[in-house]
Amino acid sequence: MTLTETTLTLLQDLIKNGCVNDLTADSGQEVRNADTLEAFFAGSGVRVERYEPHPGRVSVAFTVEGDGGEPLTLLGHTDVVPVDEAKWTRDPFGAEIDGGRLYGRGATDMLYITAAMAACVRDVALSGARPSGDLTFVACADEEARGGLGAKWLAEHASFSWANCLSEEGGSHLPVSSDALVVVVGEKGAAQRRLTVHGDAGHGSTPHGRDLAVSRIAEVARRVAGVAPLRADDLWHDYVKAWKFDPETEAALLSGSGYSAFGELEQYSHAMSHLTVAPTVLRAGGAINVLPSTAWLELDIRPLPGQTQEEVDEVLVEALGDLADSVEITHLICEDGTVSPTSGPLFDAICATFDEFFPGVPVVPTIAAGGSDLRFARRSGGVGYGFALHGRSETLGSVLGQLHSHDESVALEDVDLTARAYRSLIRRFLGA
Repeated sequence: MTLTETTLTLLQDLIKNGCVNDLTADSGQEVRNADTLEAFFAGSGVRVERYEPHPGRVSVAFTVEGDGGEPLTLLGHTDVVPVDEAKWTRDPFGAEIDGGRLYGRGATDMLYITAAMAACVRDVALSGARPSGDLTFVACADEEARGGLGAKWLAEHASFSWANCLSEEGGSHLPVSSDALVVVVGEKGAAQRRLTVHGDAGHGSTPHGRDLAVSRIAEVARRVAGVAPLRADDLWHDYVKAWKFDPETEAALLSGSGYSAFGELEQYSHAMSHLTVAPTVLRAGGAINVLPSTAWLELDIRPLPGQTQEEVDEVLVEALGDLADSVEITHLICEDGTVSPTSGPLFDAICATFDEFFPGVPVVPTIAAGGSDLRFARRSGGVGYGFALHGRSETLGSVLGQLHSHDESVALEDVDLTARAYRSLIRRFLGA
């Protein structure tokens, strides 16, 4: 089979295994995809290292040993998010091909990349060519739950290199007349908060004159939602410039207004340039005839690289104003954002590979609004980039729209392009 055919067959097998991570320790059962991948690499001569920090939550590293030069590590996760089967028009785990697309949970996030990585690394192993540095493909468990039983655990216990890493998601196109290809160089962090308020308890039939916790938490939610100002760094400036807007629109965007000009990428573009504060969980009371004395609100807050947890608290306190003294702020999951340089051997290899497939198309570095396993590479002192490759019809917006969606799918053209792009980049970076 060709590289693309091999990738496609493996992708279908990975989807059919249905390794659904519902954020509980016993879910995922990535052991199924780990076993599939071990069978895929059987007889190839790679070094295999299997890790199981919790029963069924298996990650596996497959390494083609090199000659001591710069290593390259490909991080592909094997878990997928849950599905609402009633909203799907196809079997979420059927891996059905129709109309030039392959359908299934995880098709885009990120099993098509995982399959391409595996196919390319096996090809190098079977070729007998020795790369200049170690080439490792890691099938990571638990990415969808922030990697506690996957990449986070591996960063603390595994022996492979984190110096130069690739993972999801890149290589889609900006919807501009001159075209532009996206490479993900960083991602936002986490600054989750719980805001708690207290009020008067009492019978629901006599609310007059009482300090109502529910009313207070509603006002807290109103004040903190969407409060952060624009942070206009070089990445934001270059991203806006790449769209080639008219001068008036460009000036407005560079100063933090007019985001509707981005169309389907309005929300993403706003997130790329702001600390985002999203009220997501609200709790108060239990009985309909009792005034609750406590209410709390949880916030999914995503800081940009360089923004500290202290800055997040300052933003919240300022937004709360005269309510600040009556609101308890509790830190939940906190992780700083991470970013890699837009220069260096791996970044240059990405740009050269893009130019091979789409000559003359500019490359635009971006920040991911969500998280990926690449943050563990950056925290370990390495560099990490999101890398794949899509056809011209697949914009950044259309690819992001597939993530965690009903009837998730990936274009067969993108499976082919991504597999061939990984093979090309491996040759360029490792000489294999």
